[in-house]
Amino acid sequence: MAFPPSNAMASPSSESDALPTVSPVLDGRGSPDLPLTMSASTVLMALPHDATAALAAAGGFPQEKVKVRFRPVGAAPPLPVEVVTVNSGWRFDAAVSYVRKKLRVQDTESVFLYVNNTFAPALDEVIGNLWMCFKDSNNQLNISYSMTPAFG
Repeated sequence: MAFPPSNAMASPSSESDALPTVSPVLDGRGSPDLPLTMSASTVLMALPHDATAALAAAGGFPQEKVKVRFRPVGAAPPLPVEVVTVNSGWRFDAAVSYVRKKLRVQDTESVFLYVNNTFAPALDEVIGNLWMCFKDSNNQLNISYSMTPAFG
């Protein structure tokens, strides 16, 4: 790290010398091309290019459709098709409805679904988010289902 010359430490001769130069953001020029964090400055007039690109891609999924593998647990009957391709924007309640429909479960009967034999997500959780976080090495989201409570 280089230190300023000793004469730069002297007190300024006039007030105009003490004023900092105008920031490139404030003088009307565009956003710098250097990557900046959102917290780099509180006087940013526009988002840096990398932040703008990141925000534009936020909320989207890398794939429009994802593969889901349904596996029975305990005495639950197997589904006719074990692996299905679903829209990544579907909510988890669509998976519950799909299993109930395929198993022809009565309204009074329960079906319990778990991701990776570990937890039961909220019904409003998005399948694409679950897939991005919990997919296996085959790029499939593993959902286990049971007719009785399991895993907890």
